[in-house]
Amino acid sequence: MKDVKMVVTDMDGTLLNTNHQVSERFFKVFKQLQQQNIRFVAASGRPYYSIVEKLQAIKTDITIIAENGGLVIENENVLLANTLDSKLVLELYELVTKIDNTYPIFCTQKQAYILRASEDMVKIFSEYYSKYTIVDSFEEIKDEVIKIALYHKVNSEAHILPFVKHLKPKLSVVVSGNHWLDISKAINNKGNAITLLQNMYNIKPEETMAFGDYSNDLELLKCCKYSYAMENAHPEVKSVANYETLSNDNFGVEVVLEQLISENS
Repeated sequence: MKDVKMVVTDMDGTLLNTNHQVSERFFKVFKQLQQQNIRFVAASGRPYYSIVEKLQAIKTDITIIAENGGLVIENENVLLANTLDSKLVLELYELVTKIDNTYPIFCTQKQAYILRASEDMVKIFSEYYSKYTIVDSFEEIKDEVIKIALYHKVNSEAHILPFVKHLKPKLSVVVSGNHWLDISKAINNKGNAITLLQNMYNIKPEETMAFGDYSNDLELLKCCKYSYAMENAHPEVKSVANYETLSNDNFGVEVVLEQLISENS
């Protein structure tokens, strides 16, 4: 591990525990990564502002890949922002609003537009989308959309994917969690975003470490030699990753990072 120059980790199901919290153990490890000049990148399907809320204490010292690679920001500088064409967003709006028991969220850089959801559902969504506007129609969506997030109470892979999988490969259609599926530009994935950073900072795949748990992490893990699937990861993720670590509730990321620091000391 002595050649690692950049560490990338997913958030939900990976760095965050089941209660959506970042551990104090991680922040201690992060300081040691800094001391060893190892870059840290948070890569998530979450919006930028939500990732910042979780990592507020270190936000100016890290790079953030948000919206599954549709947005990359470093110290408030936008390095990448891939938005969907407004005509296409309207077509997708008409498609996804017809899927039974599915809740669409239209994600922009600064806020989310939640379509006709109950208070109970909005409470669930606000864990991920703390800045939002409730809308009743497409016309109320005023900003450029980076991603459409779709939520199903039971399972997104079984109940949403069959109705949108035909959109591939013209668009990125990815199951990002048990309840979530995301639609964005075809080029948008965490792998392309991390490749941008690898090129920018002259860091090779064999000098990159990454952690993930779900299908939206597959491209990321393929771009890194030190790729780790969480114990709680989707089977497909485990088949792609080169290594496996403990679950997100058992400090799987922190344990490996402590090993990395120890080897570099």
